[in-house]
Amino acid sequence: MDIVKRLAEEFQLKTFQVTNTISLIDEGNTIPFIARYRKEQTGNLKDTVLREFYDRLNYLRNLQKRQEDIIRLIDEQGKLTDKLKEEILKADTLQRLEDLYRPFRPRRRTRATIAREKGLEGLANIILNKRLTEEELYKIAKSYINKEKGVMDGDEALKGAMDIIAEIISDNAQYRNMIRDIAYKKGVIRTKAVDPEEKSEFEMYYDYQEPIKTIANHRILAINRGEKKKVLKANLIFPDDDILLKLESKIVIHKPSATEKYLKASIEDSYKRLIYPSIEREIRNNLTERAEEEAIKVFALNLKPLLMQPPVRGKRVMGIDPAFRTGCKVAVLDETGKLLAYTTVYPTEPQNKVEEAKKELKDLVEKFGVDVIAIGNGTASRETELVVAEMIREMDKNISYTIVNEAGASVYSASSIGQEEFPDLDVSIRGAISIGRRLLDPLAELVKIEPKHIGVGQYQHDLNQNKLDQALEAVVEDCVNTVGVDLNTASSSLLKYVSGISSNVSQNIIKYREERGKFKKREELLNVKGVGSKTFTQCAGFLRIPDGDNPLDNTAVHPESYHIAEKLLGKDIDEGEIESLAEELGIGPLTLKDIIEELKKPGRDPREELPKPIFRTDVLKMEDLKENMVLTGTIRNVVDFGAFVDIGVKQDGLVHISQISNKFIKHPKEVAKVGDTVQVKILKVDQERGRISLSMKDV
Repeated sequence: MDIVKRLAEEFQLKTFQVTNTISLIDEGNTIPFIARYRKEQTGNLKDTVLREFYDRLNYLRNLQKRQEDIIRLIDEQGKLTDKLKEEILKADTLQRLEDLYRPFRPRRRTRATIAREKGLEGLANIILNKRLTEEELYKIAKSYINKEKGVMDGDEALKGAMDIIAEIISDNAQYRNMIRDIAYKKGVIRTKAVDPEEKSEFEMYYDYQEPIKTIANHRILAINRGEKKKVLKANLIFPDDDILLKLESKIVIHKPSATEKYLKASIEDSYKRLIYPSIEREIRNNLTERAEEEAIKVFALNLKPLLMQPPVRGKRVMGIDPAFRTGCKVAVLDETGKLLAYTTVYPTEPQNKVEEAKKELKDLVEKFGVDVIAIGNGTASRETELVVAEMIREMDKNISYTIVNEAGASVYSASSIGQEEFPDLDVSIRGAISIGRRLLDPLAELVKIEPKHIGVGQYQHDLNQNKLDQALEAVVEDCVNTVGVDLNTASSSLLKYVSGISSNVSQNIIKYREERGKFKKREELLNVKGVGSKTFTQCAGFLRIPDGDNPLDNTAVHPESYHIAEKLLGKDIDEGEIESLAEELGIGPLTLKDIIEELKKPGRDPREELPKPIFRTDVLKMEDLKENMVLTGTIRNVVDFGAFVDIGVKQDGLVHISQISNKFIKHPKEVAKVGDTVQVKILKVDQERGRISLSMKDV
């Protein structure tokens, strides 16, 4: 298999891009480093493409290794033919490879292996290849009687021979492929309720069926969850008669003869007992894998804009973690996220100490000069928001509030990182600090939590956890390296996502900082335990030193290009000069362009260009909503069937996929992303069920 050629075709790349990218990966370079500092070699491939490329390269290498293993294993059995070897080398999926290997795979004892042990293979071949009368066939069958081996009569011999034929048919790669194809095109998935009287979230699936070829990914995951919870039972229905006719047309059946009857019975047994259960399992697994892959992609897509929300700089923040019975935890933070004060107020049910809460919050606002209030969006969020909005109205002060996604705040509170940062504080106060800091610098705070707990997907607990973790870690890594990290203030949680830096090295950097004070230049990193020249090359460009000895250390210019950057300082370069200047300096034009951009805006933060959070001073209630009202909201989550938008009332509204765009879209992710500020029109408000239907069309 020519992997380079395959990758070039699949990704529509030039050969040099593929060979260079493979070399860069094999040399141990990280994806963020390759994407940012090796643009010439890759032809400017983005980090998302590079990650797909990396996964596909691994798949093809595994496929190639499996081809070699299978050829060796069949050859060791003395059964490898040139035709079979060619088929194996042509196989382009692991599924196809395993189909070809199936007849040669060591297997547990089956009805067919037992029949072979009884010496009935010859009889099976006669049924497969000869035209015989009933009398002739029975006479031959009786010659296979062997009481010592347990073949007591002719009927038992025929039965054993049919078991061998059923397995031969089941092991045929062409037949399996044909049946799989028919099943995908014409099969349906059917679900029934285990107990039709039981009320559950799965009621739409209590008597449901849908073609396999059209079933949506979120419905596959819902059905799987219903089965896991023992609420649903699901199975696949194939067009059995069509499949049996097709099988019979592929197998030479001598008609009319006695062998016809036995062969047809063997075909039916092979399909119903061996092939159908195996292919049903395969298809269910493939559907699940496909649905999980898509769900993980959507999760990753939603996570990125959440991590890349612009920081709110230079503001003093009050973080509020709302609750009912246990009260709302309040933390006041300075502009750097340092804790200034904390308390608990009880404005919600059952205490309802609204006036006392407002007084205490006003005192904190006045005393510490709070500019903005961040309210977590969990339980009691809207009730707390009403109190905060009322307090703002009563104060003669320029102050506003915003709702912050608090997913994972409780995970952080109870984590070892939370305990390390605030060992003497109650777990719940840590949650309020996290909510406040998420406004000041979302990325720096959210990296402290396992990405899957940030809650911007669907069915995340049902997905393959390893694959989910890998995909989300990659998103965090790309975001951290896109933004860059202040070497002198970054936490260990943030540093470990920097290209080339491991958890151990991140701890060593913190230790070095504590013992020797701030880093003055990037080269000092080489004094840190565990940072050799290779690690330095991978990480240096992503680490910033805002007030160090060399101004270039506060840019994304890599130290390897400082000599170029120094020649450009103070020069006014025209777009048209880049090609010739790059040649003169002996550097690629893409790298040169990046250096010029950095020198224009040293220390710039790419997040600044993204939509800012919506700050409010007053609150809407469900009762205020009217059909056709147009509001500004923030997209909180994107799922297969639509997008959830926070419009400033207790409940997020749903924009169904059919209401997202005037043009046809296959998935909401094509036009909507988490964090987007959008104009929405209210279609319907269901007060009783707390549901709001919204539209983004023609607003």
